[in-house]
Amino acid sequence: MRTNMICMKSTKCGKEDLVDEMIAPRKGNTKHLFGSVKVGERGQIVIPKEAREIFDIKQGDILLVLGDVERGLALVKADALQEFARQILDSANKPDE
Repeated sequence: MRTNMICMKSTKCGKEDLVDEMIAPRKGNTKHLFGSVKVGERGQIVIPKEAREIFDIKQGDILLVLGDVERGLALVKADALQEFARQILDSANKPDE
């Protein structure tokens, strides 16, 4: 499976790569540039208001900080990732139809 994912990531399918097309299809305009943020003394950043609104990030939400040396950092709401994992486990526990 790892080899397939590496091939899929490097293979282009039009403007989007195959991972986007097959695994995480998107509808409409899903890519945004929210501007830049400055890292404070204690390593803190402020997530721009528009980004917080679009992704429904509220005070007290837990965000996971993911990193890839080649692609950079990503913030993901912990509850969204937890729901995704739950869906995977639910589908794995269902008998084959």
